[in-house]
Amino acid sequence: MKKKAVLALSDGMVFEGYSFGAEGETIGEVVFNTSMMGYQEILTDPSYRGQIVTMTYPLIGNYGINDEDVESKRPYVEGFIVKEAAEYPSNWRSKMTLNTYLKENNIVGIQGIDTRALTKHIRDFGAQIGIISAQDLDPENLLAKIKKHPGISAFDLVSDVTTKEPYKWAEGVWKLQPNLPSPPFNSPLSKGGDRGVRVVVYDFGVKFNILRNLVEAGFDVTVVPAQTPAEKVLEMNPDGVVLSNGPGDPETVTYAMENTKKLMGKKPIFGICLGHQILGLAMGGRTYKLKFGHHGGNHPVKDIKTGRVEITSQNHNYCVDIKSVNGQAKLTHKNLYDGTEEGMEHVELPIFSVQHHPEAGPGPHDSSYLFKRFTEMMKKG
Repeated sequence: MKKKAVLALSDGMVFEGYSFGAEGETIGEVVFNTSMMGYQEILTDPSYRGQIVTMTYPLIGNYGINDEDVESKRPYVEGFIVKEAAEYPSNWRSKMTLNTYLKENNIVGIQGIDTRALTKHIRDFGAQIGIISAQDLDPENLLAKIKKHPGISAFDLVSDVTTKEPYKWAEGVWKLQPNLPSPPFNSPLSKGGDRGVRVVVYDFGVKFNILRNLVEAGFDVTVVPAQTPAEKVLEMNPDGVVLSNGPGDPETVTYAMENTKKLMGKKPIFGICLGHQILGLAMGGRTYKLKFGHHGGNHPVKDIKTGRVEITSQNHNYCVDIKSVNGQAKLTHKNLYDGTEEGMEHVELPIFSVQHHPEAGPGPHDSSYLFKRFTEMMKKG
């Protein structure tokens, strides 16, 4: 017997469906992701902390869940919305169903609703706080609970997802082969060989595939907590610094802005997604929130330097207004869907950043050249 569940949005819109995953109640900002696959990577992307993710593709879970296709140690989404969750996955790497995975990680989900109608509603009226419940099915009660939620901009979500201790990362990009070993989660600093070019990664919610691509590009990678003082990073004397992706409103991560200011001009810096936004704020610029964000693996972006158009993986609700940095940086990438700024580089210092995800996971690999660009920038320095 399927158990009824309800999704209610802050504007009063209600969708009725069935519970899957953990039975219970969850609240968060409802967004949609247009990727046709990669649901396991999406579930485990720390940037989704505070958000309930809607998948626009109608059948999710058809290849199950495996041990390798994760972007962090556990799922971070607040809830999961699908049209239909596959009950009988088929793939030689599958270890369990999506339903079991969500249950084991206490993630509340809802299926059986018209996800395309929900997507159109979010597109027309914007991302908003919503609640999934299999316990309380009264829309008025749910709306009252939503009204008490202050919105995700009220929280420093980076503190929830960052590592507690520094660690080394030595695993490269995954190769398609059987019997893959589990990734080296939080290997102690004493492990991992020195590969020559050392980079420190600020973990604001870093995806494993960023770390894998850095190793693949030849870096010796050390990951540090988001609150690590700039002085401590400088004592480590890396050849460069990476500001990672992460969740929430960048203006809440004030400590990251202050540390970035201290690093600018002293080390080459590469920012990705939230790291891009933090760089913009550190330059004195401003960020603004998109109506419904960019979430998916099919966003066309133009590299202004080369004129090349690449299809990118994206997951962000905020953008940097590059004009607001007062000439310190220039535009390098532009989104061809809506014209928003996708990348910038400092006019004098060895600093550049992008709003999209060059590491993919999931998504196309058109932008992976940016890791090599970071290597070349440091060699010139």
